[in-house]
Amino acid sequence: MLIKRTVSGRIDKGSIGHNNREFIASNVDRSRIKDNITIVKEDIQNVYHELFDKALKEYNARQKRKDRCIKNYYEHINRSKQEKPFYEVIFQIGNTEDTRCGTAEAEISVKALTEFVQSFQKRNPQLRVFNAVIHLDEETPHVHLDFVPFATGQKRGLSTRNSLSGALEQQGYKGEGKMNTCSKLWVDSEKQALAEIMSGYGIEWEQLGTHEQHLDVLD
Repeated sequence: MLIKRTVSGRIDKGSIGHNNREFIASNVDRSRIKDNITIVKEDIQNVYHELFDKALKEYNARQKRKDRCIKNYYEHINRSKQEKPFYEVIFQIGNTEDTRCGTAEAEISVKALTEFVQSFQKRNPQLRVFNAVIHLDEETPHVHLDFVPFATGQKRGLSTRNSLSGALEQQGYKGEGKMNTCSKLWVDSEKQALAEIMSGYGIEWEQLGTHEQHLDVLD
């Protein structure tokens, strides 16, 4: 018998310290921190070296003026007003009323979220995941996925550079105005991917048109 649950998903500001419980917010049950599931945990600066060092070396070699060379691409992006060092998405199945941590429904939700994370990188080859944690010490199970977007074959700046819009466009998401940006289209696609995984665990996606009422749980 299928059970019906909503799916919440959004791009968030992202806090690795919060996700990895290096600092603990007031809504966290400290006794359940041990229950959290860390699926990916890598140093972001190592990921930057992996993704951008070759392109950075080529870019610097082309510069005739030393002041235009970039010593550290991670620090360069940290100071940028246009790009962020990394991005985060949060996904959740159900809400506090029907999928509260500690229930049988929450256990099924965790299995679906785990499979979702494990298949995320394959679906998103231009989004390099470096941190992924399922939180079970708050009201409802949810996953924080942190990634560095990279666009390849660029003609300006580094040939491979940090760009969320560029990465998503290379994955086939073309924005169509303010209501349907490439980011929104991508999040909607990931929610659909999660829904397909959920169906394998006997959970049907209950689409209410908008799930804004559940975003306070994600906060």
